Amino acid sequence: MLTETQQFERLIKQSKHILICFSDGNNIDAVASALGLKKYLKQEKKQVDIVCEKYQINKNLRFIDGYDGIKNQLSNLQKLIIKVDISKAKIDTLSYDIDDNWLSIHLNPKKGVITKQNLRTAQTALKYDLVITIGTPDLESLGEVFLNNTDLFYSVPIVNIDNNLGNEHYGQINFCKLKVACNAEIIYEIIKKIDETLIDSEFATAILTGMISSTRSFKTDNVTPRVLNKAGELMDMGADRDKIIKFLYHTKSISTLKLWGRTLTRIKNDPDTGLVWSVLTSYDFIESGADKEDLNDIIEELIGNSPEAKMILLLHEANKNEKKNKIYGLFVTDKDHDAKEILKQFDPSGTKHKVNFCVEDKNLVKIEEEIIEIIKKQTSKK
Repeated sequence: MLTETQQFERLIKQSKHILICFSDGNNIDAVASALGLKKYLKQEKKQVDIVCEKYQINKNLRFIDGYDGIKNQLSNLQKLIIKVDISKAKIDTLSYDIDDNWLSIHLNPKKGVITKQNLRTAQTALKYDLVITIGTPDLESLGEVFLNNTDLFYSVPIVNIDNNLGNEHYGQINFCKLKVACNAEIIYEIIKKIDETLIDSEFATAILTGMISSTRSFKTDNVTPRVLNKAGELMDMGADRDKIIKFLYHTKSISTLKLWGRTLTRIKNDPDTGLVWSVLTSYDFIESGADKEDLNDIIEELIGNSPEAKMILLLHEANKNEKKNKIYGLFVTDKDHDAKEILKQFDPSGTKHKVNFCVEDKNLVKIEEEIIEIIKKQTSKK
């Protein structure tokens, strides 16, 4: 009987066009893992696309090839072919128009007529023949990538890679390991078993990026001697640790630092629950020159500089280009709390310990009071 790694290797050999997707566009571990895995698969002469609905280009990852090529949606998944028998009626002109979302194709023959008996339709095979998910607890968390393309996910094999406790094991192959520090560590183990000689400096750098990001440079409580060992192996294989540290932690823009300062001036905490939170207004974004993609850096800074915090909440108003009646939230919890469960009434998206949500038609002060009260009640029940 084949091991999971051997089954994975066989699927790779049988596949031509592979889709890699993940649910959290701000999760550097997932992004770096996907980019590293793509590098390996391209060495195996496979076509590879990476898709994440909520991914925004992360300039801190610009040292990894392909960081700006991740797509937000699937396209050209399957083609419809319309065939016309013109053996008895040669085409003179062809045109089309669109009216009320209906496409009309006009075929004008030189002589004779074309009837529906002269028409045939066909569909090509699905574009992808293998899907690999990373850090995705369930398919629904992929959002529109899954909801608009369910035929794909139910028709082709899925390899599910995750270190999340709440993973639903929806894949034909499930590399779900709870005792590893990150998804990058799982991918490194898989590829090392398949063929260690294919690990080059680019792959090693991407995978080490995931490890460093997930452990905040090996400072978190999920750091084990095993992950430190693997980090050392990756550096021996050419991973550029200095470059990773420089881009992840030492290249903050002035606008990000200004926004970070505004966040700190409003920081609050509740010692009884271990909750730390702050709020940002649309004016803060205007004055600092920052935008929403800088918020993930701020969350990481809050986590790294609040070791006593069990939960971290960041609320912010819509920026100047969005509807003014929306409040957005980022909520991160430790391993003992379930972020999705605590804020379930706001229909959050993300993982068990890190979610995004949006509330409409309420001002920032009101929603801050409401959410803090909900978090306190939910955690006191526990």
